Amino acid sequence: MAGTETHYTMPRAEFDEPVKILIVVAPYYRDIADDLIAGAKAEIEASGAAWELIEVPGALELPTAIRIADRTADFDGYVALGCVIRGETTHYDTVCNDSSRGLSTLGLAGLCIGNGILTVENREQAVVRAAPSEMNKGGGAAAAALHLVALSRKWHGAVTPVGFRPAGA
Repeated sequence: MAGTETHYTMPRAEFDEPVKILIVVAPYYRDIADDLIAGAKAEIEASGAAWELIEVPGALELPTAIRIADRTADFDGYVALGCVIRGETTHYDTVCNDSSRGLSTLGLAGLCIGNGILTVENREQAVVRAAPSEMNKGGGAAAAALHLVALSRKWHGAVTPVGFRPAGA
């Protein structure tokens, strides 16, 4: 059963400079979204970072909203939150796969994103995973984003060029 196993949790990320995180949530299941948000806010605040919150219509819009924010605003990292519960059609697979793929693509492009989109079989699984007193996946997603921000700052400016260099360069 979910919630009965224990997993390793990395020490909280620490920062010398202020950090600003954007929480982007798809509140289709409002109660579950609220728990995910509570967990994310608590983790961000515990690290001394600041946060802003926006809502989007659904999980498929999470990557697009994050991309828009990255182009037009000044955030160090992002937390994507939502819940997709399996239904009777293949729409579940589309939403799970495409929202995850979108976030992964943004992450590979260098954005610091914590993926807190729950993909579950039923409401009971979602409730356990979302609750800050249970599995706290919102807090986990925030912690992931914060760790990526810390890693990005650690290696900032350490880009090594690849490819050929002209002779004499």
